[in-house]
Amino acid sequence: MKNDIPELSELRMASRTPDSPVDFGTDSGYIFSCLRDVERSFGLEGFPGLAPEQIPARALIKQLIVWWRTLEPANEAQQNAYGRLLGAIRLIDTVST
Repeated sequence: MKNDIPELSELRMASRTPDSPVDFGTDSGYIFSCLRDVERSFGLEGFPGLAPEQIPARALIKQLIVWWRTLEPANEAQQNAYGRLLGAIRLIDTVST
C-alpha cells in the first residue's frame, strides 16, 4: 500500500460533503458501481452491513479518497476499478457543492 497523506483539497472536499446519505441522482449508478468494483477487485468491504444508499456521503468520499491514496492495482480488474475512483470522488464533490 502507498502512503496515505491527504492533501488539503481532499480534506476540504470531505468537510463540505454532507454527513448523511445523499441522492446522487443520475450519478448514483457510476458512484456505487465504482465502490462495488473496488471492493470486489481488491477484496475489500468498505461499509459492511450498509446498502450503498445508506452510506453517509462524507464517509463515502473519505473512504474513496483513502483507497485512491493507498491502493496499488496488481491486475487489470484492479486497474479498471482504481481508475474510476477519481471520477467517483469528483462526482460526489460536485453534487455536494
